Amino acid sequence: MSKKICIGILGGGQLAKMSAQAAAQLGLEVAILDKEQLSPAALLTQHAYVGWVDDIKLLKSFAQRCDVITLENEFVDHHRIETLEQLGKKVCPSSTTIALIQDKLLQKEALTQQHIPVPRFIAVEKGNSFHEIASVVGKPFVLKSRKMGYDGYGNALIRNEKEYIENIARLTSRHSNLIAESFIRFSMELAVMVARTKNELAVYPVVQTIQKNHICHTVIAPARIPHRVKREAEEIAVESVKAVHGYGLFGIELFLDENNNIIVNEMAPRPHNSGHYTIEACITSQFENHIRAVLNLPLGSTDMIAKSAVMINLLGKHHPQEPMEVYRTAMRHPNVHLHIYGKSASRVGRKMGHLTIVGNDVKKILREAVAVEKKIRL
Repeated sequence: MSKKICIGILGGGQLAKMSAQAAAQLGLEVAILDKEQLSPAALLTQHAYVGWVDDIKLLKSFAQRCDVITLENEFVDHHRIETLEQLGKKVCPSSTTIALIQDKLLQKEALTQQHIPVPRFIAVEKGNSFHEIASVVGKPFVLKSRKMGYDGYGNALIRNEKEYIENIARLTSRHSNLIAESFIRFSMELAVMVARTKNELAVYPVVQTIQKNHICHTVIAPARIPHRVKREAEEIAVESVKAVHGYGLFGIELFLDENNNIIVNEMAPRPHNSGHYTIEACITSQFENHIRAVLNLPLGSTDMIAKSAVMINLLGKHHPQEPMEVYRTAMRHPNVHLHIYGKSASRVGRKMGHLTIVGNDVKKILREAVAVEKKIRL
């Protein structure tokens, strides 16, 4: 075989690490650009660049190493992605897609234009009062940073004028532009992973997600929902990707409201927590299909190889255990698949790893996964 193909990844966290592992399985090289020298993904490659996209000299050096470039989060300035495209590099997803997704207002507008159901929303302008916002989206409502919001950071539930005033000040310190959305009373939160190339689509099973302090904590695959709801969720997820001219891998988060209606919450142009179960539970993991899609290769099957799977994120806790104690605790259960991300430091609520159990009895494996997770302190 001639020179290896090199995939560049902007970001070096756990999503980049698991994408790099999938690339290595296919004999591909990976280059990582991250602010941290010892990021989880950087430990897997000889081509680790330390810095960020605002360093144009470094960005050009990184680009020269790469045949194609992708990313592990949507917070990369889309103008810097344009710079890479101007250098003649294919970036997947494109700067156009990232520009639409990374600003929650533009994302909602793009979805609305394609008649995709989303919460009522309004841009929050300077001087808007609580009552002006509530008259459009109702109350309570959710106040969000238009950019840089994730895992509950940059969000606030607003029930009254006092909370509105307090959180306007808090959130604008994170990002100056805000959006308000109606609060959805949901019966379940769902998610769908979609891989898309110029030639085909691959849709993963609709899963149920359970949040803990606004962080995706537990994923149950597939979601226990009626067939009609499943089909509608899949269709809406695919149309959402098309609405932002998306190619690559996308995670679409959905609400199932009290009337069994599907509403799009947010979407991410990358691998997603809700798809981690696919590593062990599907014929082709989300990470392998991410790599395939970036290279415009044929996509792998998204079928599950077991009837059910449960994934639980291992979030940082007080008084972490020693590594060997963590391994012994988890591995006492012979069916647990353990993933430790190798982050340099733990803090409460930080995503430090995840575990997955697959099987035929979803209630049984959910009980087992919950029991193991409770014993682990990372």
